[in-house]
Amino acid sequence: MSGAERGGGQRQYEDASTEVGGVDESSAAKTVLKPPDQLELTEAELEEEFTRVLSANNPHAPQNIVRYSFKEQSYKPINYVDTIAIHLSLGGNMILRDSDEGRRQSLRLSNASEKTPSETSAVEPEEAEIKDEKSTEDTQAAEEEAAGAETAEAAEAAVAEEAPPPRVKEQKLANQFNFIERSSMTFVNPLRERACQLEPAHYKNFSANANQWEIYDAYIEELQKMEKSKEKEKPKSQLEKKEEKRGRNLTSLESQSDDITKISRTAKIMEWMVNGNIFDDILQDFKYFEDPSDEYRDNKGTLLPLWKFQYDKTKSLTVTAISWNPKYKDLFAAGYGSYDFMKQSQGMLALYTLKNPSFPEYVFSSQSGIMCLDFNNDHPHLLAVGFYDGNVAIYNLKKTSSQPSYKSSAKSGKHTDPVWQVKWQKDDVDNNLNFFSVSSDGRIVSWTLVKNELVHTDVVKLPVEGTTILGPEVLQLQMLGCGRSFDFHKKIDHLFLVGTEEGKIYKCSKWYSRQFLDVFEAHHMPVDSVSWNSYHLKVFISCSSDWTVKIWDHTIKTPLFVYDLKTAVGDVAWSPYSSTVFAAVTIDGKAHVFDLNVNKYEALCSQVVVDKKKNKITHIQFNPVHPVVIIGDERGQVTCLKLSPNLRKMPKVSTTERPNHSRSLLAFYYCPFYTVQ
Repeated sequence: MSGAERGGGQRQYEDASTEVGGVDESSAAKTVLKPPDQLELTEAELEEEFTRVLSANNPHAPQNIVRYSFKEQSYKPINYVDTIAIHLSLGGNMILRDSDEGRRQSLRLSNASEKTPSETSAVEPEEAEIKDEKSTEDTQAAEEEAAGAETAEAAEAAVAEEAPPPRVKEQKLANQFNFIERSSMTFVNPLRERACQLEPAHYKNFSANANQWEIYDAYIEELQKMEKSKEKEKPKSQLEKKEEKRGRNLTSLESQSDDITKISRTAKIMEWMVNGNIFDDILQDFKYFEDPSDEYRDNKGTLLPLWKFQYDKTKSLTVTAISWNPKYKDLFAAGYGSYDFMKQSQGMLALYTLKNPSFPEYVFSSQSGIMCLDFNNDHPHLLAVGFYDGNVAIYNLKKTSSQPSYKSSAKSGKHTDPVWQVKWQKDDVDNNLNFFSVSSDGRIVSWTLVKNELVHTDVVKLPVEGTTILGPEVLQLQMLGCGRSFDFHKKIDHLFLVGTEEGKIYKCSKWYSRQFLDVFEAHHMPVDSVSWNSYHLKVFISCSSDWTVKIWDHTIKTPLFVYDLKTAVGDVAWSPYSSTVFAAVTIDGKAHVFDLNVNKYEALCSQVVVDKKKNKITHIQFNPVHPVVIIGDERGQVTCLKLSPNLRKMPKVSTTERPNHSRSLLAFYYCPFYTVQ
């Protein structure tokens, strides 16, 4: 079909299509269709222009987002909001040119280019055919002219060797994924580091090898140095005698001993550190634990058990005395003996520290049981001890000897009965050390250390009323009372109290040896403990085996308070931080803590410390600094307990009053007699 015929056919088809509807398509396209709700605008409104400004901000992004800031602990509004809108995202795969996959693709493309036919490959068969024809002609001519053909073949071979091989056109491999001409990198924030550099510790590396001979030579050299230092201090006459003696007798190796005092302190510190790691959980409670449940107990409190101090050789002995060291607040001494007079054995003195609960720091053994002890305030290394056999002694902790430095004897006037209590006093007029002792023989003796010897002086002899008997030759003999406990006044040096086994308390003075200042009918059984208040000069406390604890004013014959604890009371002690807090222990294994400022009628805490069926509590003492108490029992254990916050409240003192904690007791002086059942 020709072009004209195709054009005519097409024209006829268009005409037919326009005539079908009866309306021309061109005219139908120009007609404007308006929706029925379209507004009718004026010419001015139609010509008005509206401009729009395009920005990168996303109009749909929220502008009031608030998030929690952990740094400032509050909610903060977010100023920056991400307004990026992604319209197209395509994933790609890039292969590095130097990778294994890139090398394989390059090798594949190069092999394909070598296999494709080219001009060089087409020329090679033609040259081969020409060479074949020439070779046939040369062979025919060789029969006629051998020499000429040989020269011609040699020339052609030389030309063929000199001609270069045909070059293959290299095809450039375009790597469309590894372009670097237009590469760009995003901004990388620099790394910032905040650190504090301290001065490095000084250290030194030391290493050496030693054998037995070198160690022996070192010991000999050290001994020679010690001997030379001693010789310089001695006079010449002694030096001459020593040189003569040295010529006669040679020093033997057996007499030389290793001095370990240089490393003893270091080893002890290491032992403290190891025990600190072992008992770390208890140590954390000792330092930081405060019972939060005290807020809901209505002023009641508890005792938190911490450590138990025990030595293997003291399991069969009773803790008869405990005392804190006045200088080292973590060190206390415990005396071991027996209150069963039918089963007396050897005694033991052990000093423990809160830094090492597993083993005592010092251990001293004695032939007789220890009944009491006391540290010297001015010389904390001196410890006065009273024994069951009536002797008294002074231990010096600075010396390595296990025997006491000073001890009484029958010649020096020792007691004839057990010594129940010893107390250090201020030095006498000649600055000699002085302490007192009380015994069941009725004597209160002052012991003075004069020229390395204990000199005694009888201060008071306790009488017993109605015990005067007739002796031989019609002589009147008076029986002496049995002293059980005593305590000196905290401010008045000459004033002291003495508790007896008859239940009486005598107020005595050093200035009057045959007359008492006052007598209190205190208890019906032996007065186990009597103690002055540390803050109020008139108040003292006493306890007895008649189940009672009584608080007294030494100017009044009747007690201010009487507490019935339902069983025998072993010991009582005032607290060092308040004038109204005291603690008592009973033989049923309980510890009782009272605070008169909070409750005058009952204890704030009554807690079982040991099993009453197998054990009994004997003594209690407050630590002078830390909020802990130590309690001794009949099984040789000393238990350390921490007071809860309700048991160690400090009384509030106004600015106009003296800061002596005594006001809380002043209110009770003129109150009626209280008896707490």
